[in-house]
Amino acid sequence: MFLMPYPAKLNPEQILDAAQDLLETSGPEGLSMRTLADVLGVRPSSLYRHHASREALLLALGERAALALREALIGGANGEDARAEAEAASHAYLDYARQHPHLYALLLLKLDQLPQGQRMGTAGKQLWNTLLDVVGRLSGNPDDTAHAVALWTFLHGFTELERSGMFGASGPRGGLEVGLAALLGAMEAAHPTRNPAS
Repeated sequence: MFLMPYPAKLNPEQILDAAQDLLETSGPEGLSMRTLADVLGVRPSSLYRHHASREALLLALGERAALALREALIGGANGEDARAEAEAASHAYLDYARQHPHLYALLLLKLDQLPQGQRMGTAGKQLWNTLLDVVGRLSGNPDDTAHAVALWTFLHGFTELERSGMFGASGPRGGLEVGLAALLGAMEAAHPTRNPAS
């Protein structure tokens, strides 16, 4: 294998692209700085010029995942009425989690798993604001944190139960649709134009 003495053309996006491919095909255990360097044809030390550690690399991938999930939510909300947009965004969330389970898992890194002094950056906040916007259009409250947390909790819980196989051979038996309809119905009912007393 040819190793470049100095990776002049190597940039952070190339590294993240290759790291994402490794993560999605081999899982987190298959992503090491040495393996990544082998894929890129460079020495491992070259990677540290761009990402100080494997943990910093995972953090950058988590930021990328948050932006990708945000784009999926925006793509789901395509100008239909607020209820249809919320349903589409919810299904886009689930689809992303199913199609990119290892990237999705990076969105849930605990703060004590991150490098000292590092926290999820602006991408996570942008993702949250997008979810809040989807919910706010339906409930009529632009800062409807309670309903946004409820929807996020439901979608994440469903994702984890499905991923772990806890639904068993029979599957969720329509539970997703029932739960989503109940949550979105409650948001819709809270809208001031539908419930002037709220």
